[in-house]
Amino acid sequence: MSQSAVEYKASHLMAARTAREINDGETAMIGIGLPLIAGIIARESHAPSSMILFEGGTVGAKSRRMPWSISDSATSDFALAAMELWRMLGDLQAGYIDVGVVGGAQVDRYGNLNSTAILGEGTLANPKVRMPGSGGANDIASSCGRTIIMMRLGKKNFVSKLDYMTSPGFLTGGDSRQRANLLGGGPEVVVTDKGVFRFDEQDKQMYLAEIDDPANLEAVRALVGWPLKVSPHLKRMQPPTVKEMEIMRQLDPMGLVLGSGAELQLDDFEKFLGMLEKNISGDGLSG
Repeated sequence: MSQSAVEYKASHLMAARTAREINDGETAMIGIGLPLIAGIIARESHAPSSMILFEGGTVGAKSRRMPWSISDSATSDFALAAMELWRMLGDLQAGYIDVGVVGGAQVDRYGNLNSTAILGEGTLANPKVRMPGSGGANDIASSCGRTIIMMRLGKKNFVSKLDYMTSPGFLTGGDSRQRANLLGGGPEVVVTDKGVFRFDEQDKQMYLAEIDDPANLEAVRALVGWPLKVSPHLKRMQPPTVKEMEIMRQLDPMGLVLGSGAELQLDDFEKFLGMLEKNISGDGLSG
């Protein structure tokens, strides 16, 4: 691994660590924002033959700016194909897409996700917080070859029981996912700002595999809403490399997605404009 960057934010760490889970040659269904940055880091570093797909129907886009929704015109910049949404989801449900990146407001020990509602003292019809719902997340979680869950670690979102299951992980554990006849392999990893979690091969419960700092283990345990298993071979999360940080600075020089951790300098913005010009000519950063 190349030399590590000196300064980075939690969002940089999550994007870089997620990118490393995407393999060369894979088709990857990527969402907008931080997951997209992760996908582009992968494509511009260790996985040049990976293919980014947007739920809205575009394949292999080389966006000249960060898209803000799946229907943003930037998702089709220099795309290899622009299809209807139903065709993209049909191919997904047929098992043609290798990996998807998903997230939510809540996750449980089996990787099931909630992005529908936080009930509080209310009901599903009248919840405390109404969220966007599934979109294509259920399709991705149900049918992709494997999924990467990307979300921040917190007591309110790593819960023992979901308020609502929007997207399936390993359901109730064990072989329950197979018994439900779900096509995809289920979640492989949960990447957070404080650690990386994986799933036991037998009972399918989440366990801590990597941590940002071993001294924070008890603090991480306290943020998880169930008795957390910890790998006997717990590793330390590797920080973003210099190359990964450079890709992120080019993609989001003003910190609109990654946050304001790095002050925007005039030469940063000039580099960003230069990157756009190179993309238009076809010889620059393909993100």
